[in-house]
Amino acid sequence: MKWNQAITDYQYYLKIERGLSENSIANYTLDIEKLCLFLDINKISTTPILIDKGTVQQFIYTIAKEVNPRTQARIISGLKSFFNYLIFEDYRNDNPLDLIESPKIGRKLPDTLSEDEINSLIDAIDLSKPEGERNRAMLETLYGCGLRVSELIGLQISDLFFDEDFIKVTGKGDKQRFVPISDINKKYINFYKNEVRVHLNIKKGFEDILFLNRRGRQLTRAMIFTIIKQLAEKIELEKVISPHTFRHSFATHLLQNGADLRAIQQMLGHESITTTEVYMHVDRTHLAEVLHKFHPRK
Repeated sequence: MKWNQAITDYQYYLKIERGLSENSIANYTLDIEKLCLFLDINKISTTPILIDKGTVQQFIYTIAKEVNPRTQARIISGLKSFFNYLIFEDYRNDNPLDLIESPKIGRKLPDTLSEDEINSLIDAIDLSKPEGERNRAMLETLYGCGLRVSELIGLQISDLFFDEDFIKVTGKGDKQRFVPISDINKKYINFYKNEVRVHLNIKKGFEDILFLNRRGRQLTRAMIFTIIKQLAEKIELEKVISPHTFRHSFATHLLQNGADLRAIQQMLGHESITTTEVYMHVDRTHLAEVLHKFHPRK
């Protein structure tokens, strides 16, 4: 089996069997391609089935000099997954990364915005421009529903169930979930949809996409980043933020106000509660309050 064939088969497995998104599949593929490049540069002739632990270890030592520990850990994890797939398909009997340990890295706590900072960003939107109403509705949705940027730009009008106070969100791996939406969030979306969007020349294929650019097409991730960056500069916000910062703030503020962690997990679309638990570390005062309120010996 050649590397190209192994990668193609693995991509198919990740998409069909594991239901991963295109972005996730691309990241897994990139890890393997880095290994292939290392083999080419060093003129090492081997296959995915025959490559040994020594060669893989040599590759890991090489990248350790070039990337930070977090990236190194991700590459090791990606390659372990690839070789586990080959074992699963009976191409190999062992994983050449079994004895290779990932570097110890601390869990990076997500950056968050305060409620005042979020209000300042939204208030800084120029509503005199047609895109102003759209941008306000988008930021309210990012923060009000805790969406990923990809979920925001993919949101469709047919996903809005306002009578039931929910929106349907398509997340990673095309997994769908229902997320509650507030009255104020519905108000801004409805205003944009009924007063601004109706005047756009909507291109074929984008009729159901909620948030559109001036040319009547779906917005890009980069455009959302740019909008938020410009607003942050406008209010002279010293923090470096992105669309994901609104998602982190959504979860943190819910937790601070007493929301159940599993409810937050469901709204965020996390497969594992462990992923959601990172928000427990953002504001330790919340943990102290829980202890004082619920421990019998307070």
